[in-house]
Amino acid sequence: MAPRSSDATRCIRPVGFLGACLTLGALACARGDATRASADTITKRQEALAAAALATRATAPVAFRVPVESEIKDTVVLAAVRRGRAMLSNTRDSLPGHVGNRLRCVSCHMGDGQQPNKMPFVGVYARFPQYRPRSATVEIIEDRINDCFERSMNGKALPRDSRPMRDIVAYLAFLSYGIPVGATVEGQGLPRLDPLPGDTVRGRELFKSRCTQCHGADGQGGKADTAVAIVGPPLWGPHSFNVGAGMARLRTAAAFIRVAMPYDNPGSLTPQQAYDVAAYVTSRPRPDFARKAGDWPNGDPPPDVAYPTTAAKKGRAKR
Repeated sequence: MAPRSSDATRCIRPVGFLGACLTLGALACARGDATRASADTITKRQEALAAAALATRATAPVAFRVPVESEIKDTVVLAAVRRGRAMLSNTRDSLPGHVGNRLRCVSCHMGDGQQPNKMPFVGVYARFPQYRPRSATVEIIEDRINDCFERSMNGKALPRDSRPMRDIVAYLAFLSYGIPVGATVEGQGLPRLDPLPGDTVRGRELFKSRCTQCHGADGQGGKADTAVAIVGPPLWGPHSFNVGAGMARLRTAAAFIRVAMPYDNPGSLTPQQAYDVAAYVTSRPRPDFARKAGDWPNGDPPPDVAYPTTAAKKGRAKR
């Protein structure tokens, strides 16, 4: 009987081992299926949340509102916000290693970026990340800030994790308090100005009569002892913004001049006068931007870009 018992045991053991393998395999498959199901559920939940956010995003412009500092409850954040505001108002003095001209951030973003229709910072933080055709990438707010440092300030980019960058971002975030993500804000950017042909001769005469008081007869910036004691930034030459800056484009400059200039009487120029002055200012020499040929890599530059891009050249060659 013993041999038979031993044979039976030998016969049962392989079957038991195989069964265990099959059981473990089934469990592993079940766990894999559960993991995939869980991942699919998470993905679907994220997609649903994103769709809900897009569906509930404000379609009408949000009212322009400048927050007050009392809305900041954290004293450390408040200090960062104040430092960021100070840097944007006194950019060259605060960050001399990153500014290559005599402009300040608030030279274009009027009133500490808190004035509607004059390129305000209000709501900007809430609109990032965003796709920008000039780089053909999705940019975060730090990218946009460094764009200004390298182009408008003709300087060097800030390290993304540096304290100055964090402080500037803190100020921009503060100015977006209460604004839904992705919302359009009343008074954001510049008011649209229909394109007109600018005349540099008329623009030069207008500049002499309306602009030299602040910007100087040679466009190199005003002096503190002018009649109204307003020191305007240089508009061309080595101490101004470079060719890669947005303000070097005719339409952008004209829209800004129309709504914000002259400083002591903004809005007093007609659209045609604004285009004439912009045509004169943008025709003057200014610093180059080394990477300009790589702008708008998809070959879709705006019509008023004053320099050729590599992608645009390739597009013309194919035609």
